[in-house]
Amino acid sequence: MEKFIERLKELRLEKGLTLVQLAKETGISHGAIGFWESGKRVPNALAIITLAKYFNVTSDYLLGLSD
Repeated sequence: MEKFIERLKELRLEKGLTLVQLAKETGISHGAIGFWESGKRVPNALAIITLAKYFNVTSDYLLGLSD
């Protein structure tokens, strides 16, 4: 999950978003996003799909399975 953590944070910062702003944009709680970025929890499939759609990337990219 290290690649997911890295890519999620990278994509969020590229858009200049805080955790709270990303949460409002996606409907995912900022607490959950914070846990994912710190590696304390793992997102479920629906969250991964939501983030991939929001950032216009594939879920494989977000998970580090493709470049």
